[in-house]
Amino acid sequence: MKNFLTSFYGKLSAVLLILLLVLGVAQLAITYNSSMKLISAADQQINLDLAKNIATRLDSVLMRQAPEEEVESAIHYLMVYNPRIEIYVLDANGKIINFFADPDVVEADRVPLKPIQIFLQNAPNQLIEGMDPRNPETQKPFSAAEVSLSGGRTGYVYIILSGERYNSALEMVRDSYIIGTSLKVLLIILLLTAIAGLVLFGLLTRRLRTMTGKVEAFEKGDYSIRLNEQSADEVGQLAGSFNHMAETIQASVKELQKTDELRRNLIANISHDLRSPLSSMQGYLETILIKEENISEDERQQYLGIILRNTELLRTMVDELFELSRLDTREALPQKEPFAIADLVQDVMLKLKPRADENQIALATDIKQPVPQVWADIAMIERVLTNLLENAISH
Repeated sequence: MKNFLTSFYGKLSAVLLILLLVLGVAQLAITYNSSMKLISAADQQINLDLAKNIATRLDSVLMRQAPEEEVESAIHYLMVYNPRIEIYVLDANGKIINFFADPDVVEADRVPLKPIQIFLQNAPNQLIEGMDPRNPETQKPFSAAEVSLSGGRTGYVYIILSGERYNSALEMVRDSYIIGTSLKVLLIILLLTAIAGLVLFGLLTRRLRTMTGKVEAFEKGDYSIRLNEQSADEVGQLAGSFNHMAETIQASVKELQKTDELRRNLIANISHDLRSPLSSMQGYLETILIKEENISEDERQQYLGIILRNTELLRTMVDELFELSRLDTREALPQKEPFAIADLVQDVMLKLKPRADENQIALATDIKQPVPQVWADIAMIERVLTNLLENAISH
């Protein structure tokens, strides 16, 4: 379980499920609110003329300034036939004149007239909500109409279409139906989407799991590993980049192995070359020490001369090793310049001709003119030619 949660597939799955849950809750809330708005808008459209019809029945009572009990009785009579509504009589300023309810329940003493005026000016084709006197913080759908009051005054019949009794019944029904149905739909959608998403994520991440296994094998030393991803998406591009990197690393490893082999051979050759002059020097020094009293001055000078030449040879070899180390670490960089390679070959030949004559070796050049100039470090090229010819003369 821990490996699943820490894997890329597990993280993708967790993100998918969280997003589905958030979107599902948001969809449920939006659906619920939209349904309530739709019910309220439909209710208002159906009852557009309800206030006007009720106003005609209340005109006779209100115009002759009937006692308050009679007005309330008339309102109560109308509400008996439609218990879902609440009827309020307002004056021209929106003050509540009459209603049928417990006075302690009605918290507001006046109703804002702007929504009523908008309702009366144009037959509403969209939902218009007004203040509920029982709960001034709540906006509800309503119906309104002008009504004549005593003394020639004009007022309004203001009807809340979803009264407290209606709301209680509606909340009970809608909570059990809308929310229940929405939850069922939400759960079905979440389940199907989650299954489809997990399957798709599994197929997509399978390629990554395969790549991970091959990369781990490459990490353990199998440099022949290559990824077979040919797709043009990001995973395919990643596979191509890995293959290119693997080829570069493999070539570098081969080069390092080759360099290491050359280094070992070089060390072996240097050890052999150093052993000869050292052995010679040791032998002559031991001879001088052993025969110190019996050796002649000429022999002593001869032995010391041989030791000196071997010492100079050792110094030359050590200097060359030091120079090779500097070149290998790029501390000494070639100082390139144009020069005539034919002239350089002639100079090296002349420098080594006496030594070749001593060893009865003939040196000759065969340079076909004209030879173009080269761009290189003249000192290093001279050392290369000198070493080649010295090795040839010596061996």
